[in-house]
Amino acid sequence: MPAFFRLFADTLALASRTRFATLACFSLLALGNGQAHAWSLEDVAGLARQHAQTSFQAAPATVPAELAKLDYDGYRDIRFNRDSALWGGKQLPYEANFFHVGPHGDSVRIHEITPEGVKPVPYDPSKFNFGKNKVAPESWGDLGYGGLRAFSNLNSATYKDELIVFLGASYFRALGAGQRYGLSARGLAVNTVGAGPEEFPRFTDFWLEQPAPGAQQLTVFALMDSQHLTGAYRFDIKPGEQTITEVHARIFMRASESPVATLGLAPLTSMFFFGENQPRPGDFRPKVHDSDGLMIATGEGEWLWRPLQNPASPLVTSFAMKSLKGFGLMQRDRAFNSYEDTEARYELRPSAWVTPLGEWGAGRVELLQFATPDETHDNVAAYWVPEKMPVPGQSFDFAYQIAWQGKNQQLPPNGWVTQSRRGTGYSKLGAEGLSQQIQFVIDFSGPALSALSEDAKVEAVVTASANARVTESLAYRNPATGAWRMTLRVQRLNNSSQPAQPIELRAFLQHDNNTLTETWTNLITP
Repeated sequence: MPAFFRLFADTLALASRTRFATLACFSLLALGNGQAHAWSLEDVAGLARQHAQTSFQAAPATVPAELAKLDYDGYRDIRFNRDSALWGGKQLPYEANFFHVGPHGDSVRIHEITPEGVKPVPYDPSKFNFGKNKVAPESWGDLGYGGLRAFSNLNSATYKDELIVFLGASYFRALGAGQRYGLSARGLAVNTVGAGPEEFPRFTDFWLEQPAPGAQQLTVFALMDSQHLTGAYRFDIKPGEQTITEVHARIFMRASESPVATLGLAPLTSMFFFGENQPRPGDFRPKVHDSDGLMIATGEGEWLWRPLQNPASPLVTSFAMKSLKGFGLMQRDRAFNSYEDTEARYELRPSAWVTPLGEWGAGRVELLQFATPDETHDNVAAYWVPEKMPVPGQSFDFAYQIAWQGKNQQLPPNGWVTQSRRGTGYSKLGAEGLSQQIQFVIDFSGPALSALSEDAKVEAVVTASANARVTESLAYRNPATGAWRMTLRVQRLNNSSQPAQPIELRAFLQHDNNTLTETWTNLITP
């Protein structure tokens, strides 16, 4: 399994490391008249530009021997002392604390942006409780930190809850009110699919801007480094019922004889183990997933919904378009009885909806799925691949926001899928007996459907790829719920001279030539 898809908790030991010497001169900036210099994305971009002009050098991941010997449980026993939090006790709307460096030795440098200037936050072992571990951290020197997390009054006026985490490579994830951690985001995806090994850019330095009293957002800057590129990032984090992370980035491509094949902007990573479209015998839970579908809004006005699956072999699908309005990995089903897991509480996992800020041009949303044997591994990724790629030596800017949503989440304006079930159907085949077919039952909801009269004639508009035939497509009201249901039966057309290919399906509901719903899409693997 590629390193990209690993349990988020495992990244506790895999945060990034930087070349500290290069940045030492930026530890405190002030103007000649004594007035502090305001740190900005331009300052981080200056460092990224400087690094891009040199060849990439991976920092040595050396750690003290006693730290390197810790197992997973030993490392988990190291905890930050909450009373040592950055900005703790200052009556500010946010505070932050840090993860310890793990046995693998990867680390990040933390800086604080204050009214007096920018200053480093050096490693201090006294800020940690080492639990049962028998270690002597006073002799370790400045290890840096493994990552960071920020807190705010997200759910209570009297207690600061965890708001966002930056931990491992360029991974981060955030929470809205009442949510529990689920899917993650990354700063950038490089060569995730295609020729050559995947590249994992890392945030090597973070700058945390000290918030003013009553500040409505927390600002974090980050410096990225990898074999083929460097980058400068600004994150504006706005907590709420749906927390918003607004991202502004500038990427610098290193000169290289082997340029990057694909860049994935705003990548999301999630887990789909099983669900209503792919039940798992023997498990008491109806569904186990952090996300149940990929939703896309094209610049042409079409809305797409692709139910996720846990395929037997890696599955890559692309949705090309001239422009993008948004995409996301969504957890639409918010009912506890759909999951029945009192510990994991999958119904509280957030959806992540990405909205470009500015025009991203033509390109494609790429969806990557592959098999996972359990719920502890992420096996789904979605990201935007621009049609026009920057060449070595060039830089480019892009911006977007991620809305971490709960019950009130982005939906198409007219109608949408509420559940998608798959089974086996049969039909008579003359003297040959019964023909086995693939059957789908798809339920829809939305204002366009609610506005229909009781006797409205609704049509199921279905198309299939050339290697399949739709033998049945019906649209009708569900007598038990009053909602609209579509049923499909699909017959695979076998060609003995060619290997079996996936079947691509598209379907939506229509009334008087008016589209009532998003387009449900599905891929039937061989």
